[in-house]
Amino acid sequence: MTAVLTAARAEALFTTALATGSRPAYEVVDEAIRVAVRAHGGVRGCAADVAAEYGDHPELAVPRMRWALSVVELLYPARRPRPERPQQRWALVA
Repeated sequence: MTAVLTAARAEALFTTALATGSRPAYEVVDEAIRVAVRAHGGVRGCAADVAAEYGDHPELAVPRMRWALSVVELLYPARRPRPERPQQRWALVA
């Protein structure tokens, strides 16, 4: 399952001018995502543009999203959840 932050980054990257199939460096992708989020009025604006592209050109949108998602997953590895610590119980001493 794709994490929410990973999906948001992939949607933003999808809306950029970077070429599908390219393997840009982290710095390039990170800046492109920031610019896209600002240009589209936030993450929801990026998602709306992605949805519109799927409606208008699904044959192009699918490979582009696969590319965007693979780039984001490569450059932004998912954090593993921390193992839960057992609760420490304190004994009341009178």
